[in-house]
Amino acid sequence: MTGTDHPSEPPEPPEPAESPEPPAEPAEPSRDPEARGVRLVPALLLLTGVSGLIDAVTYLGLGHVFTANMTGNVVVLGFAAAGAPGFSVPHTATSLVCFLMGAAIGGRVVRRVGEGSRRTPARVTLATEALLMAVSAAVAFTTSDHAPATVYAIIALTAFAMGLRNATVRKLAVRDLSTTTVVTMTLTGLASESRAGGGTGRRSPRRTASVTAMFAGAVLGAVLVLHNDLAIPLLLAAVTSAVLALTVSGKE
Repeated sequence: MTGTDHPSEPPEPPEPAESPEPPAEPAEPSRDPEARGVRLVPALLLLTGVSGLIDAVTYLGLGHVFTANMTGNVVVLGFAAAGAPGFSVPHTATSLVCFLMGAAIGGRVVRRVGEGSRRTPARVTLATEALLMAVSAAVAFTTSDHAPATVYAIIALTAFAMGLRNATVRKLAVRDLSTTTVVTMTLTGLASESRAGGGTGRRSPRRTASVTAMFAGAVLGAVLVLHNDLAIPLLLAAVTSAVLALTVSGKE
């Protein structure tokens, strides 16, 4: 060993082998809360039927006024303004004003609770609609159907509920299902985009179901109004809205 040689350094001890990590447990598949419940398409079809039922109640039982179909209501207001018998400007104007108020409140509700969700605003709106319909049914049960206070109360409550719902459904943006303004544009699309009209007819089943739901609701409402009283169909509408408020999802 020369003077310049250095003693060799002992080899470094090997690093201890890392113990293998335990295998990760498989993550539970996350369920989208928006998908829980009744899909929007059947729910909105059912609500379309409720709209037909409500208009049967108000048109046949409250002196020719609509509270769901505002297109028809504007026409009825024109009849009333011209002095046609059987129509009332105050009744129709009350319906229009209350519908607009409901739609304005509905717009605020959707903006406040609807960020990133379709299910939440739908459930909030339907719960409110159920409450308003229940109050309408209670008014009809406890007072005379023809008393002016009863007529105005039911018109105001149902029109406000329909405006609230319409604003929410507009935000949900499910094509061909508006639940209240259904017939004219839906029938136009059904015919113009059918195979006979040169289209594919792809959305014909949904459009047909929408018109059928409105028709069925109007028939049921008319039968109940003509053979019972106003409270029964209003209570049925309240129960339907309440069930959907608890079960509707945010998916089509």
